[in-house]
Amino acid sequence: DELLGFFHIPREMLPTINPSSHREAFGVTRTSRPLRAAIPISGVLGDQQAATVGQVCYAPGEAKNTYGTGNFLVLNTGTEPVRSQHGLLTTVAYQFGDSPAVYALEGSIAVTGSAVQWLRDQMKIISSAPESETLARTVEDNGGMYFVPAFSGLFAPYWRSDARGVIVGLARYNDNGHLARATLEAICYQSRDVVEAMEQDSGVHLDVLKVDGGVTANDLCMQIQADVLGVPVSRPVVAETTALGAAYAAGLATGFWQDTDELRTHWQESKRWEPQWSEDQRAEGYAGWKQAVERTLNWV
Repeated sequence: DELLGFFHIPREMLPTINPSSHREAFGVTRTSRPLRAAIPISGVLGDQQAATVGQVCYAPGEAKNTYGTGNFLVLNTGTEPVRSQHGLLTTVAYQFGDSPAVYALEGSIAVTGSAVQWLRDQMKIISSAPESETLARTVEDNGGMYFVPAFSGLFAPYWRSDARGVIVGLARYNDNGHLARATLEAICYQSRDVVEAMEQDSGVHLDVLKVDGGVTANDLCMQIQADVLGVPVSRPVVAETTALGAAYAAGLATGFWQDTDELRTHWQESKRWEPQWSEDQRAEGYAGWKQAVERTLNWV
């Protein structure tokens, strides 16, 4: 109400809030091109909400992380909204039929997969994204180097538009392998920043992180993610979780699937990475990352 008054927007202009999936269709497709049939539209979900449904994150504390040019991490918080105090978005995850709405915390990260693109297109130390893994495997660790790809500022949980990218901790022996490794670690450390905020907001400790998106094809990056978080990382057989989630929503509405318990039986794991770092390694690595993040601030 406060925002509506501030922007002078009548409440009547707001859209009606409907379930994500309901037996009464939202509409039908036109019989003209491209489908040539009146197909009921029974499921409507946002991009990351659909991926959450596709990853069958139906219980409080279950989370998924989508790795693209940026990252989007969503944590199911149950039927009561959790108001974030740590830089996250409180959002509706989904609502199926007449059941209560399920809420989530969401954290968006601006630059993750696009940092690998930067290595390819600007730095030209690799010719394709998969080569980042090959190059990073030429070294044992980051060699003390941290890369914070704050090209357009830092998103969740910092929200600092004045931040800019930095490479810190350089030594004479550092090479392209260390830079590639630091780039993959940057993807994972930024995700840990969001997970830390989620755990502080929700009071729930993550048991496993389900992952999807193009970067999950990088096995080394996913192993680093498990090491950085200290929890297993799980990749599903069906990688297109957003499309799958939309299909699940429509299928529940039409009775093709009975409930979320049935949907869980269809989810299959392709690969799992278990943490290999010691607690000391994990703490030392994250402390270095946080110090590097401090160096990005107050540039503009």
